[in-house]
Amino acid sequence: MGYLSPPPAPAPVIVYKDVGGLVTDYEAATEQYRRENREVRLHECRSACTLALSLPNVCVYPDAQVKFHKAYNAITREADEGISSKLFASYPAAVQARLGYLTREYRVLSGRELIALGMRNCEGDNPVLIANRRQRQAPTAVASANPPPSAGGSGSWTDIASRVQTAVASAFATPQGPASGSVRVAVADRSRVTSDAVARSEPMTGLPKPALADIPLPPRRPPSEAFTAKDTTVGMAMISGSQPILSAKFLRVETR
Repeated sequence: MGYLSPPPAPAPVIVYKDVGGLVTDYEAATEQYRRENREVRLHECRSACTLALSLPNVCVYPDAQVKFHKAYNAITREADEGISSKLFASYPAAVQARLGYLTREYRVLSGRELIALGMRNCEGDNPVLIANRRQRQAPTAVASANPPPSAGGSGSWTDIASRVQTAVASAFATPQGPASGSVRVAVADRSRVTSDAVARSEPMTGLPKPALADIPLPPRRPPSEAFTAKDTTVGMAMISGSQPILSAKFLRVETR
């Protein structure tokens, strides 16, 4: 970005590399920046661009390079002493004293040298802005409840429920006032839960025995009568004209 090509106002004019040009053009731009109070930041600035040092809101980077020399006629290539004098007069007094005078050859001052002469440091005077996250507001109250009383302790579950309800209501309260609406806390009655659990764990009595328990089992057959001819008294009759597949000892013939 050059001295004559600024961004839209009020953004600062950052000069990365400007090799100069017609002095009249740079004089017009310098007066515009002066009226707008625009900040001009210099990296590399040559010739007519050095008019920027006359601005009240100008700064240089430590590694900047600012190069000075006499103005000259673009046609005859001869030095213009009148314009050169105006350029020199626009510089701060400390810079004039360091340069002494202008020549046709470049005389270079670094950003660190200019800062030592009183020019503003672009890095030192422009702190980096860091967005800070909004801190969370600490709760005004912490919900807490006393532990349930032991078997030999004092207190009741009704008192504990009341304390828990108060603590929860405080926790939901806002800095502007208490929480809107009512807060209900359900606390189980340990005595009822314990008695019911014990009752359910006791064995059940008084129930009738299963009906199957009254049905007598059939008498067991003696081993001597196992697989006798009695088992073959009922079977399947042969169909007329059929041929047996198995031998006779595997067949049972129905007797009528």
